[in-house]
Amino acid sequence: MGPAAGTAAGPVRAASGGLHGPSAASPLNGASGAGASAAAGKTAGLAAVPLLGGQSVIFTASLSLRTGNVQAIVARATQLAESAGGYVSGEHARIIQKGQHGSPVVNIQFKVPAAAYQPTLTALSGLGTKRSEAQRAQDVTGTVADVNSRVASAEAAIAQLRKLLTRTGSVGGLLSVQDQINQEEASLEALQSQQRALARETAYATISLTVTRTASAPAQHRHRAAGFLRGLTAGWHALRTAVTWLLTVAGAALPFLIPIGLAALAAIAGRRWWLGRRRAGASPAAE
Repeated sequence: MGPAAGTAAGPVRAASGGLHGPSAASPLNGASGAGASAAAGKTAGLAAVPLLGGQSVIFTASLSLRTGNVQAIVARATQLAESAGGYVSGEHARIIQKGQHGSPVVNIQFKVPAAAYQPTLTALSGLGTKRSEAQRAQDVTGTVADVNSRVASAEAAIAQLRKLLTRTGSVGGLLSVQDQINQEEASLEALQSQQRALARETAYATISLTVTRTASAPAQHRHRAAGFLRGLTAGWHALRTAVTWLLTVAGAALPFLIPIGLAALAAIAGRRWWLGRRRAGASPAAE
């Protein structure tokens, strides 16, 4: 006999391995007994949590912080999420190499009850220097209502088929009805799985937190230069300043030097011409 509706709760293990999430319903348990009428199964696990307006909303947020002590902030953030009734659903740490130094980066994901979503996000934002923050609210009210309706219809169809099974006399009829029940129950399990997934997503908001270490101030490295290197740097800077000044003066004087140079050339040529004429006039007189 195919599985009928029943429930069992099982923990969802966090990716970090140390915390556990809310319970989720397991596959349906079987029920059998030809000639007996079975009641329709009921859905298990969390129910979708509607807001005050009747909507079912999936809340997600991403937050990036910068701090001097990454591990301390991650521990404090975990404590805040747990105190709000949440848990760690994933965590990943890595080192970003910058020159000779490595900078730790931790990505951690929290699941917190939807009612505690905004207060928890506000508290997390105050743990360090905020670099970025993004929020998203997805209204899934229509999807939740549609899945719930389909689940109820599938459960009612299975109940009717089981009643029909008790009145079927032939072996062929029994097998045909049982095959329909198996198909309906497979469809019901898929719908209930979707129902539970929606329930978890609406009951618990997701906050993704990225924590990086504050970069060292570049000025700290400049103060370490001393002696020969400091003098070399100062001399090089002075040379560049002097060359720049000389080139600027030359560029400013160039437009004036061109006509002055032309006038000087003309004066020299005229003087040579006059001297040549004078020598030429003096030569016949000497004869």
